[in-house]
Amino acid sequence: MNSMNETAAGINQHEVLDKVREMMGFVQDACREGRAVHQVEEGLWRRLLELGYCLLEAFFRLSGDGDQGARIRLSDGRELRRLAHLHSRRYQSVFGMFELLRWVYGTREGQQIEHVPLDERLQLPTGKFSYLLQDWDQSLEVEMPYAQVSATLERILGFKQSVHSLERSQREAAREVEAFWQDQPVPPPDEEGPLLVCTADGKGVPMRRPSEADGSDPGQAQKGSRSGGKKMALLGAVYTIEPFVRTPKEVLEALFREPRRNTEPEAGPARPKPCFKRVRAALERDEADSTEPQTRTIFSWMAQEVGQRNRAADKPVILLMDGQESQWNARWRFLRGLEVIEILDLLHAISYLWEAAHVFHPKASPQASQFVKGQLERMLNGHIATVIRSLRWQATHQNLRGKRADDIDRICNYFINHSHRMAYDLSLIHISEPT
Repeated sequence: MNSMNETAAGINQHEVLDKVREMMGFVQDACREGRAVHQVEEGLWRRLLELGYCLLEAFFRLSGDGDQGARIRLSDGRELRRLAHLHSRRYQSVFGMFELLRWVYGTREGQQIEHVPLDERLQLPTGKFSYLLQDWDQSLEVEMPYAQVSATLERILGFKQSVHSLERSQREAAREVEAFWQDQPVPPPDEEGPLLVCTADGKGVPMRRPSEADGSDPGQAQKGSRSGGKKMALLGAVYTIEPFVRTPKEVLEALFREPRRNTEPEAGPARPKPCFKRVRAALERDEADSTEPQTRTIFSWMAQEVGQRNRAADKPVILLMDGQESQWNARWRFLRGLEVIEILDLLHAISYLWEAAHVFHPKASPQASQFVKGQLERMLNGHIATVIRSLRWQATHQNLRGKRADDIDRICNYFINHSHRMAYDLSLIHISEPT
């Protein structure tokens, strides 16, 4: 076996050297013929892919065929025999496709293959796509449709992946999500920050509806109709961080500061960065199409993170969210028994102040901006009741009716319902990053 591998590697070595010499000749010819640099760059890239294929092929040859003898005994005591014929499998690497022939083991030919030594030793994926290619595929799939991912990588790598293959690969990867999170190591306690923060937020995900779903011709869709819609996913994040104490005045200045020019340094001390921030998302529904499964997934995961990262219960646990009441209810189901500091996301509260400002003042007006700034200063100093009284007084003073009056009433009720989560005067610390 060793002599066969050495011979195979020697043949491949000549192929590699020939390819390197050809690349050098290509560069010299390109210079002599005055070719454009982009043509040379593209030519070199294609030749590098060929060289990579040649070297990876040498690796497979050197790795052998997984022969471990006529019979083997597994760790559980079962004895398997080598089946009569070499079995092939395809391996799609970023350099191209390989057909691997290897020995497999089982009870008898035609029955389930129970052990493939070469696959196990090389840690080959269950499907044909290499882990590196899957990583590139999935990095692009979060930003663009499958067909566009296929076209983009085809331009770069020179081969095409079907949309069906990309979808199947994504589904297979999704099956490993729970195992992935279970295997995450607990961060080193001495590298954690003193504050433990949990956040959750809903995000709309555009859903694609198959054209055959209603049997209609996509080209005949009526004006204003939608081919799909959005479903709300739930994102959760857990991290630790150092306190970042600020005064109400400093927060106001930061929120209403004029945009800095690139040449201007940022004023004040640098904000602390989150430690070991982990973000998880879920888009799940049950038979009733409720979001209960994804709420259970995210909040039970956050509870697990808190339990692992705060075993001594010596870190304040902060739950930072917007006003979605179902998420605050989930806190009592999944984070019960924990002393949790609930904080309503300040930027979410400010959005309600802007909504109120536009009831009383024109949009984009200096008066609206001054209104928000004044009410926010009260809010940051812990005077939520004063903010509510002020909004109601102005609504009465201006004799608001109809929708405008209803909007102010709704905003005031929102602040009343969340006032216990708006003690910003006691929690003026930077603990938030966008989820």
